[in-house]
Amino acid sequence: MEVRVGVRDPRDPDAQTCLRAYETELASRFDDGFDPALSISAADEEMTPPAGLFLVATVDGEPAGCGALKFHGDAPAEIKRMWVAPSARGLGLGRRLLAELEAHAAAHGVRVLRLETNRTLREAISLYRSAGYREVAAFNDEPYAHHWFEKSLEPHAPQT
Repeated sequence: MEVRVGVRDPRDPDAQTCLRAYETELASRFDDGFDPALSISAADEEMTPPAGLFLVATVDGEPAGCGALKFHGDAPAEIKRMWVAPSARGLGLGRRLLAELEAHAAAHGVRVLRLETNRTLREAISLYRSAGYREVAAFNDEPYAHHWFEKSLEPHAPQT
């Protein structure tokens, strides 16, 4: 099995496949469904350099997961649109995507990462806690969120 994770334009077909699957899954799992228009924005231009970036994970060439960063200058960056295909769960792909997002954030000088999630996404909550994210008071008004998390990153040393 070949697993790859890389930066993609969110308009890329594999990225779009992941984003559609993400929205469909949230709509089926959230108590009141999911409408991305009601959620805090994660528009294509916010997930494209220099404003942010979008990662796609593939398993044997097929899109199997994604995650995004939104940069906010010196303020904490946000993780958005984390998703792993049901067929790829249990392979450590979510942890790998999270680690890659953290590495990219650190390389961009981010010192604090934030994310929010819904109470029905128990596996995501467990992942974030086990990866060192701590639950904090709500820092935004995301209508679908029940949990807000934050993690401090180590400064990224330039490679020589």
